[in-house]
Amino acid sequence: MRATAIESIETIIVDLPTIRPHKLAMHTMQNQTLVIIRVRCADGIEGVGESTTIGGLAYGNESPDSIKTNIDKHFAPLLLGQDSGNVNAAMLRLERSIRGNTFAKSGIESALLDAQGKRLGLPVSELLGGRVRDALPVAWTLASGDTAKDIAEAEKMLDLRRHRIFKLKIGAGEVNRDLAHVIAIKKALGDRASVRVDVNQAWDEAVALRACRILGTNGIDLIEQPISRNNRAGMVRLNTVSPAPIMADESIECVEDAFNLAREGAASVFALKIAKNGGPRAVLRTAAIAEAAGIGLYGGTMLEGGIGTLASAHAFVTLNTLSWDTELFGPLLLTEDILSEPLVYCDFQLHVPQTPGLGLVLDEERLAFFRRDKTSTAVHQA
Repeated sequence: MRATAIESIETIIVDLPTIRPHKLAMHTMQNQTLVIIRVRCADGIEGVGESTTIGGLAYGNESPDSIKTNIDKHFAPLLLGQDSGNVNAAMLRLERSIRGNTFAKSGIESALLDAQGKRLGLPVSELLGGRVRDALPVAWTLASGDTAKDIAEAEKMLDLRRHRIFKLKIGAGEVNRDLAHVIAIKKALGDRASVRVDVNQAWDEAVALRACRILGTNGIDLIEQPISRNNRAGMVRLNTVSPAPIMADESIECVEDAFNLAREGAASVFALKIAKNGGPRAVLRTAAIAEAAGIGLYGGTMLEGGIGTLASAHAFVTLNTLSWDTELFGPLLLTEDILSEPLVYCDFQLHVPQTPGLGLVLDEERLAFFRRDKTSTAVHQA
């Protein structure tokens, strides 16, 4: 057996409290559930990854419970005994036997990259081609739904020099109220901040045509997924007439989706999410498609904790251009952490570690406290 063979894989569901409810068009998050993945290798190296969803099945077709079950029952038998140092071969082995399940695949790929980075003494960003920056500007989502509260929260973030890009979750309420809410916030912040909206597919095309014009003419910089991911022709029509750029998010559930959206001209900006593409390496394939088509890039999030956030960040710092910055604020929503050291946010940016692997260390006591099952369920090689 190779010294770098995978000996065991453990998936741990962790429930962490958030600073406030986080309101989306289809769901309101009261806390965040992470699936932590630990891949242990024959040479003593351990790689750590994370698979996290927003709102479970309210958002997509994977949930924390399904991720854990599928990794334990289907992924692990394919990976145990395989060479952890050959990330490409391991992920191709999964792709040949398992369709979809991109959230689970992303966590596995992140763990394999973390292990290989530790083994070679390199940050994951260097395994992905090499970083061209050390920090990433980070947006903050204003999701209380209360205009005065959201303005006060934005002002606080500006004063703290933590965020100057703000995204508003709209679509769940009556459209005219939503528009008035967004426009009031933009007027209050003026040129001191970029204001964007995320509709999470909530509008039909007729509503979106009017709303996008109003938002664009009132200084809103970006409109994310205003209509259903299934109405690709409608996305093309909106992208043609909207004064503000249209960004595809839910429309991209795999790398192939990115290719088709680029070919059809359905969006001017792509939201990059490692979870929806199948990992840090996979999301860079989507980025390459966008760059070739002249489409802008935005580093998205599934509101991951520190592990998933850093896995995304290591990919994003390798991109030549990231015109629309990132949204990697997930750890800042949490009141508790399972890492020994928190991620570093300052001067409006997330600073990406240059230490080997993802650059993090688990806090074993806190992990044990917040894990749902309280006992190890690691799958070992027979």
